[in-house]
Amino acid sequence: MNTLLATMTDQAPEFVQLRRDIHRHPELAFDEHRTAALVAERLQAWGYEVTRGLGGTGVVGRLVRGTGGRRLGLRADMDALPVQEDNGTAWASSRPGLMHACGHDGHTAMLLAAAHRLARDGRFSGTLHLIFQPAEEGGGGALRMMADGLFERFPCDAVFAMHNMPGVPQGRLVLRDGAMLASSDYATVTLHGKGGHGGLPQHTADPIVAAASLVMALQTVVGRNVDPLQAAVVTVGALQAGEANNVIPAQARLELSMRALDRGVRQLVEQRVRALVQAQAEGFGLRAEIDWRPGYAVLVNSPAETALAREVAIELLGAERVTAHGPQLTGSEDFAFMLERVPGSYLMIGNGRAAEEGGEGDDGGDGAPLRCTCMVHHPGYDFNDDNVAVGSAYWVALAERFLSAAQPPLGMNSTATGRSASALSSASPS
Repeated sequence: MNTLLATMTDQAPEFVQLRRDIHRHPELAFDEHRTAALVAERLQAWGYEVTRGLGGTGVVGRLVRGTGGRRLGLRADMDALPVQEDNGTAWASSRPGLMHACGHDGHTAMLLAAAHRLARDGRFSGTLHLIFQPAEEGGGGALRMMADGLFERFPCDAVFAMHNMPGVPQGRLVLRDGAMLASSDYATVTLHGKGGHGGLPQHTADPIVAAASLVMALQTVVGRNVDPLQAAVVTVGALQAGEANNVIPAQARLELSMRALDRGVRQLVEQRVRALVQAQAEGFGLRAEIDWRPGYAVLVNSPAETALAREVAIELLGAERVTAHGPQLTGSEDFAFMLERVPGSYLMIGNGRAAEEGGEGDDGGDGAPLRCTCMVHHPGYDFNDDNVAVGSAYWVALAERFLSAAQPPLGMNSTATGRSASALSSASPS
């Protein structure tokens, strides 16, 4: 076993307990007061300069060592989800209807374990910024922190983040150059017609028939407008209209979500959806109202930083435990906005596979039911505690490599797209 990984494995139990403590006390977006306080208190005790309240409940820890000019940002998310937990663990949520169903408790614990090691024994020269972000789950916490001056107050030459991935063997690291995660946009379409008696449809303008036709027409956006070699998703998640079988309602409402892995495709999808909605409405003699809500951007990893991240991963775990160029995914992540401002990379760490999928079916050694077999956002999900050692060792190795005294300073890449925090004022969960 790699020496650093062995050291972090010995240290891990303390941070596994911390992870489980956070898990017992989940907090939703911008309400992460207890978690933020826990993070800030520990960072301060270890010698970091701590800034609280950035973007609402965000925390940034700053540690300067030596005379190196490079500046590194490592980010973890802290928020939970409005999901009722059902996995049988002893550390299950103590708050009904809330749980850490996406592993942000584990992400926080991994970065804290790395913070402790780097403060005590870190071999680097430069400035380390540890970013603990609120409200990743649809709240746009990254934008809020940036609007509060994150990168002006804590300049970074590169930023990195990591997310667990169920279905991938525990501890395996998955990287990818370029676009890795999809954009996410949401729309409410209201069709305004003319209601009336179900037996006299000729006197109405039926929004249900128009809505049904629109649902089918929207399926052509990806099938007939998007390049077959590109990826996009248009989903109608809800269609609500009427209450009685003999009454034609005056309105129908559809809830849509759109995803794309290319910025140009994202724009094309919006154009075609808007055009189809209006055309379908007019064809049935109705009026359409569209409430379009931009969500998260396409997450694009920069080549040089991803190459460095991959190299560090292979040195830590060996090539057999690293996927050098993993698949694109249609999930969304607001770390994408940070990558629009600063070069960097986002990677995955395997959370384990179910026994029936050929995995280890680990019960944690404590007799608890099988964990780590559910996808994120599922009531049975739990973060794999074995990843605390692997993830924290990776962060330490990456920080020491990036902030090596032998590396020259890099200029900060400010390629902001001009999107404002208000763009996500009503964004839906990722």
